[in-house]
Amino acid sequence: MEPKILITKPSANYELIDSGNEEKLERYGKYVLRRPDPQALWNKTLSEIEWKNVDAVFDADRKVWKKKNESMQNEWQISFDDLKFNIKPTAFKHTGVFPEQSSNWSWIISKIKNQKSNIKIKEDAKPIKVLNLFGYTGGATLAALSAGAEVTHVDGSKSAITWAKENAELSGLDKKPVRWIIDDARKFVMREIKRGGKYDGIVMDPPSFGRGGKGEIWKIETDFIKLLEDCSKILSDNPLFFIVNGYAAGYSSTAYYNALKPLVQKYGGEFEMGELTIEESKGRRLLPCGIFVRWSK
Repeated sequence: MEPKILITKPSANYELIDSGNEEKLERYGKYVLRRPDPQALWNKTLSEIEWKNVDAVFDADRKVWKKKNESMQNEWQISFDDLKFNIKPTAFKHTGVFPEQSSNWSWIISKIKNQKSNIKIKEDAKPIKVLNLFGYTGGATLAALSAGAEVTHVDGSKSAITWAKENAELSGLDKKPVRWIIDDARKFVMREIKRGGKYDGIVMDPPSFGRGGKGEIWKIETDFIKLLEDCSKILSDNPLFFIVNGYAAGYSSTAYYNALKPLVQKYGGEFEMGELTIEESKGRRLLPCGIFVRWSK
């Protein structure tokens, strides 16, 4: 299977202006931010003068954002189509949204809407249920809710759950059927197996290393396969999709594909795998941002 490259292009609310020399220059709505990115091994296109014309820059040594524009707000809102996000630059250099995931969000929306249109409307029609593990600030959750699915959003961080709820409210989706669960992803899935919980779609963005809400340690090299196997046990009899994203773990999309394939191939369907990238608005180069594998019926 040929790997694919999913590309997030410049939009009204977000653009990767330039990248290079292990940095990236981005515009989130009305503010321009400068921060490190080890994937940008090439030279910058724009001059240093242009790179200095920013609203804030991330100081990697002190792990703080330095404001160059004193009137810059600590948080503000941007949109990806109908999905709205509260941007808050953090001490981990993140902003609260991963633009490279926009292709996956669109894909989730199309899969759910197509499935709903193919099902006869009945009083007893079952809802499409989606599980978002390591859900962070809720991009995939918002996408699934906007398409009409019921979502269970799981993350070990209380602050991430709060942030995701804010995004749902901003997007007008806070009244939609969603469960917000602060829990360790592995423990939640194991309990769902015992409870007989079933999902038509599963999304996961497992980190290379992390801690659950009660200090549980996650290591992708020891915990990933077990989590995938457990997730296969809570898929419905006729599942719709399964997405696994990867960041900074040192694995290729082929490795994720090889891990996922045996668990869902019995349902038929098709696989896609490859890189998540963002296209510069100036040099048009693609900045690699992660990997993905996704299966759908």
